[in-house]
Amino acid sequence: MIKELITKNIPQKLQDTLFVRFFGLTKVPLIFFVSPSVVRLDDQQCVVKIPLNRRTKNHLNSMYFGVLATGADLAGGLVAMKEIADSKKQVALSFKDFHAEFLKRAEGDVHFVCTQIPEIKNFVAQVIASGERMNFPVYIEAIVPSIEAAPVAKFTLTLSLKLKN
Repeated sequence: MIKELITKNIPQKLQDTLFVRFFGLTKVPLIFFVSPSVVRLDDQQCVVKIPLNRRTKNHLNSMYFGVLATGADLAGGLVAMKEIADSKKQVALSFKDFHAEFLKRAEGDVHFVCTQIPEIKNFVAQVIASGERMNFPVYIEAIVPSIEAAPVAKFTLTLSLKLKN
């Protein structure tokens, strides 16, 4: 009943942002600390925004690389997290490895974009069906739309999932 009231009265982007921040508050405090927002989460894209502010910038007034890694982690894992939650199955989610290519300084709010939504959803279903640990590469681009559309960083994270017994 409460869930129905929430889903009817709160916009989906706000629900997704609250989901991410609650996860950060309860499981990974750094996520909560950097104040991410979900800009878009649909069947085509997952876009997570992290603001450039005193908490997230480095000594050069650009986004600290650890915060960039946090944003890539969120954009790459959010779709899988929601699919796992919707499945009501116990699935362990982690990232096996992380590759980053920093192209420019991120001197504004950064949007982390993942476009592999159908593939990630299919991957989660395969893991649940097989029960085996499986790995899947997830590609993320970080952009600063207030400055230009070209990526400031590119990431490849290997999503590793396993059905818990």
